[in-house]
Amino acid sequence: MHVRAHALRKRKIGIMGGTFDPIHYGHLLAAEEACFALGLEEVIFVPTGSPYHKKGRNISSAEDRYTMALLTTLDNPTFKTSRIEIDRKEASHTVDTLREMRHWFAPYSTAFFFITGLDAFLDMPKWKEFNVIFELCKVVAVSRPGYKRVSLDDLPVQINKEAIILLEIPLLSISSTEIRERVADGKNIRYIVPQLVEQYIYKKGLYKRNGR
Repeated sequence: MHVRAHALRKRKIGIMGGTFDPIHYGHLLAAEEACFALGLEEVIFVPTGSPYHKKGRNISSAEDRYTMALLTTLDNPTFKTSRIEIDRKEASHTVDTLREMRHWFAPYSTAFFFITGLDAFLDMPKWKEFNVIFELCKVVAVSRPGYKRVSLDDLPVQINKEAIILLEIPLLSISSTEIRERVADGKNIRYIVPQLVEQYIYKKGLYKRNGR
C-alpha cells in the first residue's frame, strides 16, 4: 500500500523564467521560499533567449545572462539552470517552454510550479496562450515590496484562479533594473548580487553607461 502511494506521488518541480539581467538575491530568495513553502524537489532557472516583450531594450547577451545564472546556482544542489530558451532560435514564450519541458519527465509523474513576480503575473493575460499555461502548471505569484497585496478575487476573470498560488516572501526590494543603473553610475552592488555574479559583471564590463 505504501509502495503504491509513493509511486502515485508526483515530483514537484519549480520553474523560474526571466531575463536575469542580472540574476540577484531577490530571485534566489523567491526560489528558496517556494521550495520551502511548497515542498519543491528542485527549481530550474530558465533565462530567456530572445524575450519578445523586451524588444527595443538593449539587454545583455543570452550567454552572459546564462553564465551569471549558472554561477549563481552552482552551490545549491536544489537549483538547476537550463538553456532551453537560449538554444531556441525563435522568440521565447513561456507556454512553449512548459510544453517542451513536459517531455523531460514521464507522463503524469511531475507537477510543475511556474514561479514569477506578482508584477509579471498580473500581465499574464497578454502572454501567448496564457490560459494554456494554467493547464500545464501551477503558477506561483511572488509578492515583493512596492506592489499592493492582491487576493484571488482581485485577479482578471480570464485567469484560472484554481491554478494560482500567492506567495509572500520576506521584504527584500531588489530589481535587475536598479542593479544595472547602479553599475552604470559606478555605485556598489556588493551584497545585492552573489559575489561570482558581481565579479563577472565587472570582468565583462556589463551595464557600463557607454555600452548600453
